[in-house]
Amino acid sequence: MEQRHLGRTGLRVSRIGLGTLTWGRDTDEHDAAEQLKAFWEAGGTLVDTADAYGGGEAEYLLGQLVGGLVPRHDLVIATKAGSVADPYRRFDGSRGHLLAALDASLERLGTDHVDLWQIHAFDPVTPLEETLQSLDLAVTSGRARYAGVSNFCGWQLAKAATWQLASPGVRTRLASTQMEYSLLQRGVEREVLPAALDLGLGLLPSSPLGRGVLTGKYRSGTPADSRGASELLAPFVEPYLDEPAGRVVDAVATAADGLATTPLQVALAWVRDRPGVVAPIVGARNARQLTEALSVEALSLPDEICQALDDVSVPVHRYPDQDWSTL
Repeated sequence: MEQRHLGRTGLRVSRIGLGTLTWGRDTDEHDAAEQLKAFWEAGGTLVDTADAYGGGEAEYLLGQLVGGLVPRHDLVIATKAGSVADPYRRFDGSRGHLLAALDASLERLGTDHVDLWQIHAFDPVTPLEETLQSLDLAVTSGRARYAGVSNFCGWQLAKAATWQLASPGVRTRLASTQMEYSLLQRGVEREVLPAALDLGLGLLPSSPLGRGVLTGKYRSGTPADSRGASELLAPFVEPYLDEPAGRVVDAVATAADGLATTPLQVALAWVRDRPGVVAPIVGARNARQLTEALSVEALSLPDEICQALDDVSVPVHRYPDQDWSTL
């Protein structure tokens, strides 16, 4: 699999990443092992997890598999910290919480360092400088090799990267930002992606298949074994089952028919090759689904197909994104 640099760093990662959101919850040890082995055998290196996934079970399960099944040095392990199970506070970016969370992640993962440590989301309560200093401490102490953020909007991302550049005592620079990005969710193109491109940060798209909707599986109803039929995940899928989304899914299916491939591969190839994108993070229920996603390596979409998909999914961005004199 092709390897890409993560932003303006020397770290190279596979251009498809393996997501572990459901590991330890819907994905058991057997299925996780099959996925990790198939991913590694296909040349995949980037495995993305978080301390909040399955209440830590995803990290623990990954840690049980690494070493015995797949060599640690062959993987780029990325995890996140900051999410908290607190009804009054969704995220905690304080130094105390983050560094304690990192130590707990390392113990579950069974490693002395992670390759990419990410802040899961912006904490409006904690001063941003304190959060960023935590990233610096993690990297300078050797517990993390590189640092990134997740779910930061445009101004938050720009503020974080600018503060790091303007602080002479801070040696750590952001390498990446992870955001939801797909043909059904192009909001990052408004401010986040331009900021990332300008600042030299790599974009890691999460939910690149529109929470599974872009595979076409929901075109004639909700399959019983799908996330849309799950009591826990149905609210996650439902926003992408409206009429505008249906038109995009139909266009993806038409493109797939014309290219003799699958809607999954068309949707994934589209986001993989967008400017600024380093590696879409793909989650799968089983190794068969993952293998289909990994086969996108051989697919490059023709320009006319990309343009048609761009047109049918274009987000409405007017002022101030367009020149006010043309409105």
